[in-house]
Amino acid sequence: MTDPIEAGPVRRYDAIVVGAGFSGLYQLHLLRDRLGLSVRVLEAAGGIGGTWYWNRYPGARCDSESYYYSYSFSRELEDEWDWTERYPDHGEIRRYLDHVADRFDLRRDIQLGTCVAGAAYDEAANRWTVTTESGECFEAQFLITAVGCLSSTNVPEIPGLARFSGAQYHTGRWPHDGVDFSGKRVGLIGTGSTGIQAAPVIAAEAAHLTVFQRTANYSVPARNGPMDDAFRTWVRENSSELRAKARAAPNGHPFDFSDRSALAVSPQERQAIYEAAWERGGLRFRAAFRDIMLDPDANETASAFIRDKIRGLVHDPVVAETLTPRDHLFGTKRPPIDTHYFETFNRSNVKLVDLKATPIAAIVPEGVRTSDATYPLDVIVFATGFDALTGPLLALDIRGRDGVALKDVWAAGPRSYLGLQVPGFPNLFTMTGPGSPSVLTNMPVAIEQHAEWIADCIGHLRERGLDRIEATPDAAESWGTEVNRAASATLLPMASSSWYLGANVPGKPRVFMPYAGGMAHYRGLCERVVADGYSGFALG
Repeated sequence: MTDPIEAGPVRRYDAIVVGAGFSGLYQLHLLRDRLGLSVRVLEAAGGIGGTWYWNRYPGARCDSESYYYSYSFSRELEDEWDWTERYPDHGEIRRYLDHVADRFDLRRDIQLGTCVAGAAYDEAANRWTVTTESGECFEAQFLITAVGCLSSTNVPEIPGLARFSGAQYHTGRWPHDGVDFSGKRVGLIGTGSTGIQAAPVIAAEAAHLTVFQRTANYSVPARNGPMDDAFRTWVRENSSELRAKARAAPNGHPFDFSDRSALAVSPQERQAIYEAAWERGGLRFRAAFRDIMLDPDANETASAFIRDKIRGLVHDPVVAETLTPRDHLFGTKRPPIDTHYFETFNRSNVKLVDLKATPIAAIVPEGVRTSDATYPLDVIVFATGFDALTGPLLALDIRGRDGVALKDVWAAGPRSYLGLQVPGFPNLFTMTGPGSPSVLTNMPVAIEQHAEWIADCIGHLRERGLDRIEATPDAAESWGTEVNRAASATLLPMASSSWYLGANVPGKPRVFMPYAGGMAHYRGLCERVVADGYSGFALG
């Protein structure tokens, strides 16, 4: 392996990776241990884990099942790690990633507490210069962003926010020593996946919880529980088949979608199928019928089923109606799974506030004031999500050829080829970037595919004495058309308020960002590009 060259204040490497979560750790392993490159991973946090380093809010856990929310590149790693629950919580995921980092000796090439302030490409030298907030300077031929899709927190600009006299927290930047809610009046703003996880846990501890709902959401019970030994043994015995199924699946989960149409069975049979899926719980509910995400009439059968469940779970009919989604179809926004979320509103210490009926007017020193009332609070929790997909990349202030800023290139929405590269930014790779399946999949499957594609690409360049690769403008234009086509073939764009379109961030372009054509199909397209001599890329 080539040692980095020290040249004054500039530290030179073959590759710089930004981020030390699932993506950055695996990319480091491949580039360093398979290709023999000198690599430096720059991580802003004080520890590894990526999104799971920051997201420690009450109830935070993965919505993919633990036995496949993990790496598949090492059978030995699979065999030596035991998950304790069906859905791992944030602490267990961090322990897993710590184990991975130690097992593969990754920490020696990871620099923690290092926030990237900017990255600029020098065409004459064919090098990227990366600067940090502390004034450090790094140079590398290849720059790989592994910053995650959901890592740039979004706090709404509410008048008076700075005047609040109590404590305030965003779920994506949770204090590591936790928050004591006992005896406190807590306000929770946001009822997406995070708010749905947090509400039951906060309500059980706080003196009173007021949930400020911006959009009513569908949710399916997670049915979480301990991982029993029999199931763990079954997973180990069938690991190869399960991993192959996950890689071949459209969403990276190792379960099959039914080949039945929701409209081709009797109402009685359809009800029984949905009931069984509800009792099983989890994201697999979407697989009950093949056309739930393709046909609005088929989807309405699932949406109506869940709306009926909400009415059955919530005792107060007025509250139940407020919690019932009417403005979008099931699954067109990120589909949450929960543990007693709807039942939480049966508690005497929980109140629901409908912000569509009575929007927030201001944060006042004593709490939250809506258009018709003031709610006294000691703590405000913002479960308001992230500036998804593009936000983490734009925060790096990346500048390509001729100093052109990525933020300017993406002013009207992200433009990339395969979600991997952007024209005008040679040797920059964006792991799980906009235009790739990313957030529509079980993330480790998407991450491994991207890390391996990037490592193979860099290996290809070095074997042939090439030193540069860049997506062509025509390829990016064609890919943008394909991303729009794939989205339009589904019901996903129908949810106009979805963060998939950037609708949760004021002023952000409304563009459907992830690739909805399916992970397996996308993998095949990437393989075809390589087989065609990296078609759509300029190599030099």
